[in-house]
Amino acid sequence: MNALEVEGVRFAYGPRQALDDVTFATSAGRFTALLGPNGAGKSTLIALLTRLYDLQHGAIRIAGASLRQQPREALRRLGVVFQQSTLDLDLTVEQNLRYHAALHGMPRVLATERIERELERQQLGERRKSKVRELNGGHRRRVEIARALLHKPSLLLLDEASAGLDPASRQALNRHVRELCRTEGMSVLWTTHLLDEVQTDDDLLILNRGRLVAQGRADTLAQGDASLEQTFDRLTRNPAAEPSS
Repeated sequence: MNALEVEGVRFAYGPRQALDDVTFATSAGRFTALLGPNGAGKSTLIALLTRLYDLQHGAIRIAGASLRQQPREALRRLGVVFQQSTLDLDLTVEQNLRYHAALHGMPRVLATERIERELERQQLGERRKSKVRELNGGHRRRVEIARALLHKPSLLLLDEASAGLDPASRQALNRHVRELCRTEGMSVLWTTHLLDEVQTDDDLLILNRGRLVAQGRADTLAQGDASLEQTFDRLTRNPAAEPSS
């Protein structure tokens, strides 16, 4: 079963088409990068996946559950780390996790078991009693990942999760999420506009001006070009913005 299926999705803000017939599927247990320049439509797609916006046209299925027909079940199978942090800065790491567990209706014993597991997996055990405002950006992101995984989702979605981090923290976070894929069989959709967050063996989706312009393994898509950067530039070039000769 695919981790995520998006079929014929179109979305418009009035007369402006933000997404135009977007169709793709991501494989279970894989790190899939969704790459696109600013304004490509990534934020709109994330808003649809998380039901911040209602679908206008098309279908979305998360681990087989229809977002339109089975919204609760579909969202239960999704864990999300948004670009803007939604942690309570005045609560401790553990308190943030307990609050999330309560929202999902977890019994206290089960919540404690899963919190311990995620604190260990995210290497946050020593910071459990620290208030979130005392943590650096990288550790805050790990708390958000721990929170997103508490209810054991089928797909972890990270929307520009490295935004605002310094280069070392960005790379550390990227490596950490990839390790979850490798050791835990986690299915990940990582959205970014930064090419250095994509590796050659990733499954890659490239979005530009609301259309999916390429999908496949990154190294396969780059064949014929000297680098992935050249491939990305070629696929996302806007002829209308280029000066005429």
